[in-house]
Amino acid sequence: DEVAWYGAMIELIELGRTEEVDFVNLKELLESMAKREHREVKSRLRILLAHWLKWEYQPEQRTGSWVATLLTQRFELMEELSASRVLYNYAAEIIDEVYPRAVKLAATETGLPADTFPAICPVTLDELLVE
Repeated sequence: DEVAWYGAMIELIELGRTEEVDFVNLKELLESMAKREHREVKSRLRILLAHWLKWEYQPEQRTGSWVATLLTQRFELMEELSASRVLYNYAAEIIDEVYPRAVKLAATETGLPADTFPAICPVTLDELLVE
């Protein structure tokens, strides 16, 4: 049972019995958790950028559900980033990398040609997170 193993590792560390800690599997677990967090931030950033583009480039299509989606993605990403300065820095570093896929999503969802949108990301992470 994975949860029991977590508990056992925590207990060994708390007791100072580090020689008994399963460091190989603990390392794999921590690496997996870090990768999952990075994927989550990248995904939320891409979706938020796509919805921001839709909002900016199709103002006549704005609806309450668009506002809700934009706010939901913003809130979820802000929650992730506020929990870790490392994740915030990661998001700031990858915003330009994520942007082309956000453009593709926005173009697909709006029916607008991809070249309607700027070639480079026109917004910073901080600007994107402003409510």
